[in-house]
Amino acid sequence: MTNPFNNHIRQIILLLIIVVIAVLLLKEFAVFLPGFLGAITFYILMRQSFFNLTQKRHWNKTWTAVLFILCGAILLGLPIYFSIDLLSTKFAAILANPTDLIIKAKVVEQHFADFSGIHLLSDENLMVIQKKATTIIPTIINSTAILLSNFAIMFFLLYYFLKSGRELEIFLFRHIPLKPHNLHLLGHETLGMVRANAIGIPVLAITQGLIAALGYWIFDVKDFVLWGFLTGIFSMVPVVGTAIIWVPIVAYMVAIDQNSQALGLLIYALVLITHIDYVVRLTLLKKYMDVHPLVTIFGVIVGIGLFGFWGVIFGPLLISYFLILVKIYMNEFYIDPEPSGNN
Repeated sequence: MTNPFNNHIRQIILLLIIVVIAVLLLKEFAVFLPGFLGAITFYILMRQSFFNLTQKRHWNKTWTAVLFILCGAILLGLPIYFSIDLLSTKFAAILANPTDLIIKAKVVEQHFADFSGIHLLSDENLMVIQKKATTIIPTIINSTAILLSNFAIMFFLLYYFLKSGRELEIFLFRHIPLKPHNLHLLGHETLGMVRANAIGIPVLAITQGLIAALGYWIFDVKDFVLWGFLTGIFSMVPVVGTAIIWVPIVAYMVAIDQNSQALGLLIYALVLITHIDYVVRLTLLKKYMDVHPLVTIFGVIVGIGLFGFWGVIFGPLLISYFLILVKIYMNEFYIDPEPSGNN
């Protein structure tokens, strides 16, 4: 007869082996985590349409999955191509003539020093900046290789997620140790948060970028399309957001004595660029962006550090998971104490 104590020891050893192997695998595949998260995001966004076409209209699963992957590649590829085309020319000009950029920076710095008495761009600081600038190209090349690898992983996984989506969902529902109503609650929260951030954040970024570009054009900012694009990108940064772009632009305009344009752009930025996201949330995205702003802000802060770009989606989801799992724990295990018999 098998000793129960020996069975427990074997169970613990087996679990330890599984955990150690899982940790090793996660460590080695951590660089491809953005690709995995991207595949999950696209699957959640595409699953309902895919199931409608393949199950109700009986489209071929393989070709439908390929069609959806092509649509996803175009959806991602066009903004990336536009970004590279827009930024590469500007960066090439800066690298070809960095002196012009340094002169403009010194003009702004001198006005700041006259106002505050603090010199930010000393000769030593400029030397450090120039040395660090030489490392940008190798870093970009390395990041590009990782990015392309993650895209390949993402679309590879997406193909199998789409083809086997129903089976995968059934497997998860069977093996996650929660009550059915808590499983549905978890699934509903996942769908809602991913859709809210995957749709809402890009729409907000595009809207703020367009509004900013219009303002830069009105107030005679050179390369207004480029600065509008960068404003939209930095709108995803928590707390400071678009101010990373328009504050230096206003400061530069003051430095070159374009005071009236600087004042106009400052008012425009404070009134429109900064607050347009609230208008969009309450109108176009009211259906999707029913997420507390604190969840979004702290989620993005945490998520970018953990997941990179996809952190803008999965950071808020992580915080929502924490809150929802606390609620599920209370539903699963908390038992109300018996009321006292003393009345």
